[in-house]
Parts: sequence; structure tokens; C-alpha cells
Amino acid sequence: MFSSANTVITLCRTLLPHPWSTTIIPVRSKNYLNRPRLRNPVWFVKKTRTLHNEQFTEDNSAFLNEMKRETILKAANRSQSNLVKLANEDQLAEWSPGLKRTGVIAKKIGQYPMWTKNGQKIRTTLLQIIDNEVVKYIPPEDYRPAQEPRQSRNWRKPYGCLLVGAEHGDPSLFTKDYAGLFAHSGVLPKKHLCRFLISPEAQLPPGTALTVNHFRVGDFVDVRGLTVDRGFQGVVKRHGFKGMPKSHGVTKTHRRPGNIGAGGGKARVWPGTKMPGHMGNRWRVLRGLQILRINPQYNVLWVMGSNIAGSTNGIVYIYDTILPLRKHGAKGAPAGPPPFPTALEPSADPGDVWLEDLHDFRKLSITYSSSE
Repeated sequence: MFSSANTVITLCRTLLPHPWSTTIIPVRSKNYLNRPRLRNPVWFVKKTRTLHNEQFTEDNSAFLNEMKRETILKAANRSQSNLVKLANEDQLAEWSPGLKRTGVIAKKIGQYPMWTKNGQKIRTTLLQIIDNEVVKYIPPEDYRPAQEPRQSRNWRKPYGCLLVGAEHGDPSLFTKDYAGLFAHSGVLPKKHLCRFLISPEAQLPPGTALTVNHFRVGDFVDVRGLTVDRGFQGVVKRHGFKGMPKSHGVTKTHRRPGNIGAGGGKARVWPGTKMPGHMGNRWRVLRGLQILRINPQYNVLWVMGSNIAGSTNGIVYIYDTILPLRKHGAKGAPAGPPPFPTALEPSADPGDVWLEDLHDFRKLSITYSSSE
């Protein structure tokens, strides 16, 4: 009985492939193929042009600067008038769970501590929304990206594409092809562009301004940013290895990775092994960050967390969170529908709006009553 069982086991071992054969490729990191990109794709339009000395006099330069300021001021007034015109229309759709709004482009300007009413310290990041305007809307039937996203296209509820620009730029510094992207929208050329996938009900006409009122205090958002480019780094800085002892017999291996375990039958390096390489310059998304404070005057958001990817004055993208327990309509989200498709009217109070659980520094924290 036992001899026949051993024969069957031996036969199975001969027929089954070797556990370390080339057909099985274990991966220790699922993002090992997400290498940093140092150049834009070939289908991107070149943005800046070669500058030449135009031999302008001081009077000519002053006149050009004055014309640029007037042009930017007219563009700002036109975007506000577009909001008023959009608010007076009756064709706007009402928000319902499942609809996807547009996001905004913001600049990371620093970090700031805040405290709750019970004395707990919270670290926040300040994000400023600078001159966001809608450039173009592409309906679902016409939107064909150069690279299809990883997730399969939802044909039942297809998404359109909304092109948003941020931060006014000098038109004389851009190429003719790049400035041509804004020709039919009535928007000044922007320094930054981003595409947001939205529901067709959330489309906005070109020239519509996106302000900080697009979000509410207490909303949860996802923030996407590009990490700081550190260049080629070793395992100690890149992966946090401890390293070898500093003395007592260690020779020139203080910060080296050591054995990577590639011997034996496999005799190769597993994909995803922590080794020296390029550090940073990768897109990272922090999900479910709560908005604690809003300043409508300067379009600044105080977002919870101090580890948002990017350096100071770096560009990040903010949009409604996709977490099921924190997105709009969930139990953990603020009550009521969000501004849909965006905030069409400016806030009545230009002052800061604080979360109810936070301590407002404009109010007294300690009060004394007169003793009789």
C-alpha cells in the first residue's frame, strides 16, 4: 500500500513543473513597473518657445506689462460673468449618488498646525487653487485618450473629459501650438493643464471658473501629487535599510544592501527586490483627506495630513474621494449634496470657514467671570 502511494507521489513530482521554473514569476512589489518618467509623451504639445532678445525699451516693456495686467483682469471678470450666466440657466442637472464631478488644480504652499477644541494637535497642508478655469469639454463618444486607462471603460455610464487649466501665463512665452489649445475657449493660456473624467451631467462650459467653494468644510478629498525627485539613491535612503555596524570587523559594507537571496535553484534576481535605484518623481495619491478650513478670499484649503506628495509650490490635483465610506452620500460624509456641477455663487462671508470641531483662534479660549 505504501509503495504504491510513493510511486504516485514520485510520478506527480516528475510531471509537475519545478517550483522555481521560469513559468512562475513572483513579484515582491506590484508597482515595480511604475518607473519615473523624465520626459513627456510624444503626443504632448511643446509648451515653451525659445526666447530671443527683442531689444525692447523700458517704455515698451512697461506698456506690454500693462496690457498683460489688463488682459488678465478682463479674463477674471469674464469667468465670473460666466458663473452668473450658468447660475441663471435652468438646464443644470441635480446631484445624485454615483455622479462624478470635476476636480481642481492647486499649489502646495506649506504646512500649518491646528488644534481641536479638546487640545489635540492636527497637522494640515495648505493648498491654494490658482486661476482654475474650464478650457474644454469632450463628450464620452468623442473622448479617445492616447493611452487607455487600466480599468475597463464603463459603457453603461460613460465618462466625459473636462480639460482644466490653472495659473495665468504670459502668452508670449508659449508656443503657437500650445496657445492654440485655448483659442476656441476664450481663456488665456495657462501654465498647467489637467484632464478630469466626469459624468456628462457635470459638464461645464469653457471659461467657467473653479474656486475653493467647489468643496465644503468637512468634505473628504483625494490629493494626487508628484513626489520630490531624489535621483539615484542607495538602499539606506531609498528603502530605510539599517546598514551594517560602523566598526568591529566591517570593511566597506556599512551602507550596502548585502545578500539579496538570489542563489539556489532560481539563480536570478526576483522582480521587485529592494535595491539601489531612482528615488522619487512618482505619482502618489492620498485618499480620504478631510478639509478642515477654507479661505474664500485667497482660495486656500487646509487639508488634513502633512505627507502630501510634492515640494513647496508644487502642483497637486484635488478631487472628490472614491472611498466608499467617505464619498458623498455615505454615512461618514457631510450631510447634503455637494455643489453640483460646481459652486455657481460666491460665498456670502469672505472670512474663513472652520470645521466645527476645530478651535477658532478668532475666539477666546479662556474666559474669566467677575467674582462678587
